Amino acid sequence: MEKQKNALGRRKEAVTRVFLTKGSGAITVNDKDYKVYFPLVYLQNQVELPLKTVEGIDKYDVKVNAAGGGIKGQAEATKLGIARALIEVNPEFRPALKAAGLLTRDPRAVERKKPGKKKARKSFQFSKR
Repeated sequence: MEKQKNALGRRKEAVTRVFLTKGSGAITVNDKDYKVYFPLVYLQNQVELPLKTVEGIDKYDVKVNAAGGGIKGQAEATKLGIARALIEVNPEFRPALKAAGLLTRDPRAVERKKPGKKKARKSFQFSKR
């Protein structure tokens, strides 16, 4: 790998830009260590998952710019971005990442509010008389 590879990850309203370089395994999100930025252990595991899948947890440095959404959306967007960047590094990683379900962009998002309704589907209280 001659220089850094980059990829984009998205989830709900969260967008992350991921930059992957050869290194010692440091993961930084918005200039903070990912364990500080994502304090919940299951979110840290989500971020590490693509690297664990290809056994590259201590081979690559990951720098992430995250914006929008909440921390869960950002963690899952980071997961997709890292998986996409790993494929740019080595296309042979694709089958393992695909089998783990890490290359699928989760399409679920908030449904829009409709006119004449209180929320997307909730109606105002019905009164017969």
